[in-house]
Amino acid sequence: MGTVALIIILFLSVFFISCSSSTRSEYEMKLLYEGWLVEHHKNYNDLFEKDKRYEIFKDNLKYIDEHNAGNHTYQLGLNLFADLTVDEYQNNDLGFNPLSKMNMTYKVSSRYMLDKGEELKLPNSVDWREKGAVTHVKNQGKCNSSWAFTTIATIESLNKIVTGELISLSEQELIDCYRKGCGRDDPVKAFEFIILNHGIDTAEDYPYRAVYSKCDLSKKKKKVVSINGYVLGPFNNENAMKGGGGKATCYWRC
Repeated sequence: MGTVALIIILFLSVFFISCSSSTRSEYEMKLLYEGWLVEHHKNYNDLFEKDKRYEIFKDNLKYIDEHNAGNHTYQLGLNLFADLTVDEYQNNDLGFNPLSKMNMTYKVSSRYMLDKGEELKLPNSVDWREKGAVTHVKNQGKCNSSWAFTTIATIESLNKIVTGELISLSEQELIDCYRKGCGRDDPVKAFEFIILNHGIDTAEDYPYRAVYSKCDLSKKKKKVVSINGYVLGPFNNENAMKGGGGKATCYWRC
């Protein structure tokens, strides 16, 4: 059964690449949908829900095809969220809470500013994947924990840049020991927790489960990677990121 499912998925993958929404028949889209259900282990409570998700799936597929037919630097494809509307995805799967930052006043931090007339020479772009500073793609599931993944990804990359070692760290420790539950939250507070905790454990030792569990104090004591502080820069300000006289707020022992 597993081999048959794999063959169907591979066939549909080739079929998807070679077709566009303007040439797909209803039968072809239905076949693609059924293969997608198998690939992502999707099960619905009733036929009404399945049909509803199919209509959303078709809309998303149309959007993907129209995008890929245009002149873009990137291509889109189907993933496990293909049966969700944009609103559903934003409400259910995004966990960052920006409200505490909306009215923040940024102070000048001279340590992160260039002297007048000084020019900082930077490359046009940097792909940190090529430098091995990005871990594999992770899946938060239905926990609204993107804030935790944001925090952990930042520290993982920073640790690689500073020490040369890329270590996958534990989002689950933040959920269990800092927030004590799934839901929206603020990465800044998660940074503060890691500082006060003197570090964070690895994902291998404290694996992600996408649900809240009681904080494992024995693992909470394992502080594999730590940080001393963090810096917040103004929103949408590339000049400040380069150190070119923008405003930034330095916290703790930056």
